[in-house]
Amino acid sequence: MYLIHAALRAPAPMAQLPSECADFVRGLADSEGPVEHVSAHPQAQPDPVLGVYLLAASLGEAERRTESLCRRALQEVPALRGWTVARVGAPLVAPYYERLLTAASGLAGRNRPGPFPST
Repeated sequence: MYLIHAALRAPAPMAQLPSECADFVRGLADSEGPVEHVSAHPQAQPDPVLGVYLLAASLGEAERRTESLCRRALQEVPALRGWTVARVGAPLVAPYYERLLTAASGLAGRNRPGPFPST
């Protein structure tokens, strides 16, 4: 399963992503292949983001299918007309995993210069 983010650009400054956006996109997903969940992040910067969780054979396929699904939604859902797809891709989660690794090693916060504490 992949999580793919699709950033959507508003048609005008201060335009708000419709609150039902995730439901609209999820409703169109049945013909696009296995989509498990869609979530909306309307406050994301610089553009609102849709998080699409889907099953795919590869990351590239997941990104292509997410972009296709979002473009279709922007054409077919009246509340989304005028919005555009700004970018599509897997989100980077490196900071999360870095925190897990440093916490597990007992070196939390040691990823910066400085003397190592003596034991």
